[in-house]
Amino acid sequence: MTDHTSDPTRLTDLTARQLLAGYEKGDFSPLDATRAVLDRIEVVQPLVNAFVRVAADAALAQAEASTARWRAREPRGLLDGVPVSVKDIFLQRGSPTLRGSRTVRAEGAWDEDAPAVARLREHGAVLVGKTTTPEFGWKGVTDSPLSGVTRNPYDPSRTSGGSSGGSAAAVALGAAPLSIGTDGGGSVRIPASFCGIFGFKPTYGRVPLYPSSPFGTLAHAGPMTRDAADAALLMDVISGADWRDWSQLAPAPSLSAALTDGATGSAGRAGGSGVKGLRIAYSPTFGNQVAVRPEVASAVRRAVGRLAELGAYIEEADPDITDPVEAFHTLWFSGAARLVEPYGAEQRELLDPGLREIVAAGERYSALDYLAAVDARMELGRRFGRFHESYDLLVTPTLPITAFEAGRETPRGSGQRRWTAWTPFTYPFNLTQQPAASVPCGVDGDGLPVGVQLVAGRHADALVLRAAHALYESGAAPGLPAPTAAGS
Repeated sequence: MTDHTSDPTRLTDLTARQLLAGYEKGDFSPLDATRAVLDRIEVVQPLVNAFVRVAADAALAQAEASTARWRAREPRGLLDGVPVSVKDIFLQRGSPTLRGSRTVRAEGAWDEDAPAVARLREHGAVLVGKTTTPEFGWKGVTDSPLSGVTRNPYDPSRTSGGSSGGSAAAVALGAAPLSIGTDGGGSVRIPASFCGIFGFKPTYGRVPLYPSSPFGTLAHAGPMTRDAADAALLMDVISGADWRDWSQLAPAPSLSAALTDGATGSAGRAGGSGVKGLRIAYSPTFGNQVAVRPEVASAVRRAVGRLAELGAYIEEADPDITDPVEAFHTLWFSGAARLVEPYGAEQRELLDPGLREIVAAGERYSALDYLAAVDARMELGRRFGRFHESYDLLVTPTLPITAFEAGRETPRGSGQRRWTAWTPFTYPFNLTQQPAASVPCGVDGDGLPVGVQLVAGRHADALVLRAAHALYESGAAPGLPAPTAAGS
């Protein structure tokens, strides 16, 4: 095999599928790729603070074992030798999972993998490190009292978004082509949009979770990648069954195979390849309920135009909904309150001040308040279910804005109190549990990425990925300039 460690930039620019093809051909090895990624992490970590721990020695040992398997022409699983990072919300054997909190002790056995991490190991992935999260993943930006501020690859003075902001920044900067994140109100899609990568929130239960999230059935796990094809490949791994999650869905056919198989749309029409023949609703503002920045609106409109050129039937149509933020807050804040219920006053003083605020709000809700929020959630799901009887996909901006100042929960001068004020397109689909993805579709005047969101009815995960893949294949999704931090 050729040693490509003298050209790490090339290896860190490759997708997971390209790495696997290179291993198969013998052009380079998993050890080459892992060394390149670890070198890359050393460069970018001081710039964006994407990692809380880097497991260099363990990763190199895994890469050496994978290299031996590839030389023997006996690769193990779908991701043998591919470097992957893991958000520090997931349990990982041998590594403390502190969840961005000073209240979690690093001491302990740490002898169990979360389901998604266990599947990664089974498929030979190389686990290079744990990525940053706000405390317990509670907000849509990534900073915490434990690990500080995570910054945007396109402008380190801006936020990466959150709560999977470390994963998004790492993928954008070539610090491993794959990462797994969690999404309770947009936490995969928000940083994917801000950092110019692909993020996918599958239907709830498609990726098993353990331990269960304090935020209950709002919380999903999903891939953060360079493109939709890599996300489908990663989904084929992490959606494997795990008995520890009683709410997991039954195993599904390969999502990688579904990218081009012409599966029938959720509204019952045969889609052909890509998006041809699909009926797509374009809702630019949720019926004038959301103020979207003009540059964001223009980039999303161009992506919608590309879908039309690819053969989709586009209709501007808004779902029949009102903003469900109060129901979301009731469920979200109650989850936060339950999470810290055992904490004494001393431990609570260690929490992020914003987290303490929502805990206090959550403690004021009654059981009847909670059940009223559940009722609102069920009604929202019914309305979207009816909407998808007519439309295969819904397209919106992922966010109405681009990345703002790092270290803040809301944009300066906005008058907004909580992160949900600027994420009105994301959290509704955690309430309804629908699959949704953010696809990069351009940049604003400051060179900051813009994302377009693709949403389908529950269980139509393949349809979202297939439409996103069509955008990438057509050239509409890539085309972003290199992140500013990439050349540093």
